[in-house]
Amino acid sequence: MENFKEIENKWKKFWEDNAGLYQAKNDSDKKKKYILVEFPYPSGSGLHVGHAFSFTGGDVYARFKRMQGENVMFPMGWDAFGLPTENYAIKMKKKPQQVTKENTDMFRKQMKDLAFSFDWSREVNTTDPSYYKWTQWIFIQLFNKGLAYKKEMPINWCPSCKIGLANEEVVDGKCERCGAEVSRRNISQWVVKITDYADKLIEGLKETNFIDKVKQAQINWIGKSEGAKIKFKISDVSSQISDLEVFTTRPDTLPGVTFMVVAPEHQLVDQIISSSVFQKEEIENYVKNARKKSELERTELSKDKTGVFSGLYAINPVNNKEIPIWISDFVLASYGTGAIMAVPAHDERDHAFAKKFGLTIVPVLNKEGWDFEKKAFTEVEKGEEFNKMLNWVEEKGIGERTSSYHLRDWIFSRQHYWGEPIPMVNCPKCGMIPVKESDLPIVLPEVEAYEPTDDGQSPLSQMTDWVNTTCPKCGGEAKRETDTMPNWAGSDWYFLRYIDPHNDTVLASQELMKYWSPVDVYIGGDEHNVLHLLYSRFIYKFLWDLGVVPKEYPEPYIKRLSHGVILGPDNQRMSKSKGNVIVPETVADIYGVDVVRMYLMFMGPFDSTMAWNEKTLMGVKRYLDRLEKFINSQKENNLASSKEVKMIINKLINGVTEDLEAFRYNTAIAKMMEALNSLSVGQSISLSDIKTLIKLLAPFAPYMAEELYSFFEKTSVHAALWPVADPKFLIGDETTVMVSINGKVRDKLIIKNEELINKEEILRKAKGLDNIKKWIGTGEIVKEVYVPGKMVNLVIKL
Repeated sequence: MENFKEIENKWKKFWEDNAGLYQAKNDSDKKKKYILVEFPYPSGSGLHVGHAFSFTGGDVYARFKRMQGENVMFPMGWDAFGLPTENYAIKMKKKPQQVTKENTDMFRKQMKDLAFSFDWSREVNTTDPSYYKWTQWIFIQLFNKGLAYKKEMPINWCPSCKIGLANEEVVDGKCERCGAEVSRRNISQWVVKITDYADKLIEGLKETNFIDKVKQAQINWIGKSEGAKIKFKISDVSSQISDLEVFTTRPDTLPGVTFMVVAPEHQLVDQIISSSVFQKEEIENYVKNARKKSELERTELSKDKTGVFSGLYAINPVNNKEIPIWISDFVLASYGTGAIMAVPAHDERDHAFAKKFGLTIVPVLNKEGWDFEKKAFTEVEKGEEFNKMLNWVEEKGIGERTSSYHLRDWIFSRQHYWGEPIPMVNCPKCGMIPVKESDLPIVLPEVEAYEPTDDGQSPLSQMTDWVNTTCPKCGGEAKRETDTMPNWAGSDWYFLRYIDPHNDTVLASQELMKYWSPVDVYIGGDEHNVLHLLYSRFIYKFLWDLGVVPKEYPEPYIKRLSHGVILGPDNQRMSKSKGNVIVPETVADIYGVDVVRMYLMFMGPFDSTMAWNEKTLMGVKRYLDRLEKFINSQKENNLASSKEVKMIINKLINGVTEDLEAFRYNTAIAKMMEALNSLSVGQSISLSDIKTLIKLLAPFAPYMAEELYSFFEKTSVHAALWPVADPKFLIGDETTVMVSINGKVRDKLIIKNEELINKEEILRKAKGLDNIKKWIGTGEIVKEVYVPGKMVNLVIKL
């Protein structure tokens, strides 16, 4: 449409004035449909093309389902806490509160411009005290149930940025942001025991319709392993620690254990450094260097193995032989027990370590012709010996059967300002005590300075007026917890708050949760299929155990749909440094919002990786221009549709409906383009069928559809009922029968439906086709096969 800006402004105002058009009704007797897209972090750069792609996909489905007569909830909110906002605010010398408001206002405007039919009456913001009141309430329940506790934990520490870094933010031992050398330091952190729910999280996947890829990603991350915990006695009687406990999935390989390895952070290492003179300096230096590395660097399989001998020995309980205890950074204190038993004959990592340091290699299973000095033999299958050794370990009282998990407890502390205050008080007399629930929310104080502190504590620790308080239990002097929550905290349960966003007495009412739960479709990125989805399911299952959410629904989401990725025109991931960033607003200013929306859905399958292509975008624009011209030519038409047109329209209804149900947006649009090619201005087509074409267009191009529909009706097209195909127009008068020679298709026949049962006549026509005659040539037909209405196959002896 040439005047697309004028039309967009006209209908945007109409939708604002008629907000109820997109609002979900809590008291409806219609079938509910809860469609959720991941709410964004509102950055200062605004909506990017990835947002536009994901949200358009959700919006098309929401509009489609509303028109099918369902009560659709399609809400939006803001995942607005986090370090990026804090850093940006420091840089711009603004308060995070101000930055967040500016950014959410910008995002909201951009979303409305792109015609996303969100129910804005349900908008939530994780930084709103009325929202994080319930995030804090959830934390208190976790603490009361023994699932939240404080523990000394190692973190990656950047002395320049004065913050803890995620493993992914440490590259070659340096801070990814500033390049400063990173160290490891232990600090007291809040930890949430998600591991207590490991088995429930695996079992619960059976209740979902997640695709196998998503289920397997979660199962792999949890990483359940069956095995045993085994204690090895330390032979040095002067050692304060008498036993070294390990977890192993292969107790049957105990006879092949020739050394042990502990993490540099293991308590045994602390004892050695404090009491031993054996290689003390070498051990201290090794531990110091290990703390500079991230866990990813330490566990990389391809890296050269490093280590230092501890000076201590343990006893192999199977043969009573002394085996050396080594210290190496490939063992992590945060995984398992922080110590391993090494079987170099049957483990590649242990073998590489043994060869480097000249340690003994003893095979458990002798493989004929295998040189164990050169390579480990790892294909040792679990057999009867596995259970025998498990029984032996338990009988001897040196271990027990147990399960171990790759999943670790969730570090829940952040030493930043811009996050939810953890609602705990530290009392010298009573210890850590939660605040009274009646005092929630504990509001984040607005302050002038919130830069990181030199000692790594949260900036809140400097706000003495806020920190100093009274103990909720004894009334004595106490101090508030100054760590804040991770930004996962607010995003784990936001889908529940959308259901009842203004309730100030409970997180959400049971009655409304029973109606709206579970989420029918959750659209998000592949990168969130593991941690976000796992944390969210964990919190929901915890609330389910408390009876906070309906017992009828043990899982929060029915279907998880992963959207694809859009690359730049150069087939590379978009980034400012590459100059290949596509800004949806800019493209919409040139071609119109409807062109952008429809192109995004036409690029390829919704879950695939696609490159931006201006030529294809122009093809979409030409289609919309042609459709507009065609419909405008029919405004005064009072004719009835011909049978041919009826078949085109009804096949289109059927095809587009099936494709939208399956999120096959690109093929739905392709069918619409094909249908327009089959229709011509001179054909007889009814106004009813013209309106059907507009309705099918509406989810993809809402502005244009509203404008065109207004020529015929006074009501919004988005409130119209979705068309239903008439079955009698889905079957044509003719059928295409493929003709094959020796199983390969060489031609085709167009047969009237009433002739499909006449085998002899169809075979005669097939053999009479010019192309088939050429293939038969001088050969002999030895067999003729006809599958009614499908194909003819002629077997030729050449």
